[in-house]
Parts: sequence; structure tokens; C-alpha cells
Amino acid sequence: MAFALGSRAISAGYRLAALDQVGSTNTEAMSRARHGDRGSLWCVTTLQTAGKGRRQRAWVAPRGNLASSVLEILNVTPAVAATMGFAFGLAHETALRRVSMEANMRLAGSDQLQYLLKWPNDVMVRGHKLCGLLVEAEAVEGAGLAVVAGIGTNIVAAPEGTPTPAISLSALGVHIGAEELFAALSDAWVEFFGIWNHGRGFADIRRLWLERAYGLGERVAIQTGTVTVEGIFDTLDETGCLIVRTAEGQRVPITAGEVYFGAAASVGAA
Repeated sequence: MAFALGSRAISAGYRLAALDQVGSTNTEAMSRARHGDRGSLWCVTTLQTAGKGRRQRAWVAPRGNLASSVLEILNVTPAVAATMGFAFGLAHETALRRVSMEANMRLAGSDQLQYLLKWPNDVMVRGHKLCGLLVEAEAVEGAGLAVVAGIGTNIVAAPEGTPTPAISLSALGVHIGAEELFAALSDAWVEFFGIWNHGRGFADIRRLWLERAYGLGERVAIQTGTVTVEGIFDTLDETGCLIVRTAEGQRVPITAGEVYFGAAASVGAA
């Protein structure tokens, strides 16, 4: 089965660059923007050899996993562009839920999985990391801001020895191909990109994201450099910052950091 856009993505004018293998779909998409591509473009592969996550960490994507990035050219500030990642996370959660439901219909008695969004950039299932998301932005002369949202999904295999234990769809009993998930993702992105509406609809995105938030109301520890902030994950603010309510009753906004929930919060804070 070859990669193909979903019908809704085709109608919305998206284009597809399906690659047999690539170093990084994010890097490929941004390179195309620098060379004149004006967006509404997906770069996708089942073999990514030099993928990257946050803080330049390697993202391992062996043959059969899904690496996909969408390029949009926007007239927004970098701060607004960063909130697009929440819409992208919602699109992926929606695609995962839809294809899992279809897979479960083929497997009588299968449990319905719950996919949750961990701030700022992971998709979690049963306490394990299934996907990692990365949003990058760069000014393009004469065109605005090139924004690339990429996500790597463990379909056939998951890396070992990661800070947060990882898992694959195959290990969860969801036997689908990268191509099937991508088609669903491309359609879901049209829906949530429209809701986000260049940042004007972030209030709706925030509400939907919080309905699917991992660890909301639970104990959390965030490491930001040499400082650790501990408390309860209270909410997201109107800019996408994680709000921690400390034992002293302060509400502390977090813009970036390593996030640990539950029992892992004690380890992260140690």
C-alpha cells in the first residue's frame, strides 16, 4: 500500500511528498520552504534515519513506523505558531482513535484504547509514549513564517531505554499500516487546522486539548534547567503554558521543561 492523502486533505489542496527514506521529515519540509515551497505540503516516510525530537534528541523510526511532517506558510508570530502544535496533537489523537476503532471492529473483544496528550509534545497510551511531536518555525523571505509540525509514531516498534517508556501500536494489538494512519491524520489535520485558524481559534483548541490531557489534576514535576517546579497540573493558559499549582497555592506558568507525572514526578524532582 502506498502513501496517499485522505479525501478531505485532497479537497483542501494539500500535496504529498512520499519518500522511501529520509533523514528527517521536518528537515526535508523546512528545506523545501527555504527553496520556495509555499506550504500545504506533507512529507512522509516509513524509514527516517536522522529524526529529531525536542532539544535535538534523536528520534528512532525504523522501517514500518510513521514519520510525517506538514508544512504551512503563515502570517503569524512565532509565539502564535507554537500553539499550532496543540492542534497537531489533537489531529493525531483523533486519527489514532479513528483507525484504532476500525481495527477493533475487525478484532472482536478488543479493548478501546485511550490516547492522551502529554504537555508539550507527546501522545501517551497506557502510561507509555507512543508518539513524539516537534514544531519548528523559520522566517521565509517574502513569504512569512514557515511552520513545520512533525510527529513520529511507533507503529511496528518502539525504542528502548527512553526516559519515558515507549510502546508501539503493534504491541498494543493495533495492527495497522503507516499508510492507513497517515491518510486519517491528513484528513484530521484539515479539521483541527481549521479550528485553530491561524491562532484565532486557540481557545477552542485549548478546551479540546484539556479534555484529552495526560496527568491533568495530578502531581507533576518540571525540570527547567537547574530549577524544578513541583505541584499539581492545574490547566493550560491562553498561550499554551502549563500551569502548576504549588503547595503554597501559587500558579506558576511553565513554558518549557522536562515533565514528570505521578510516581515519576518524585524521580524527576530527585
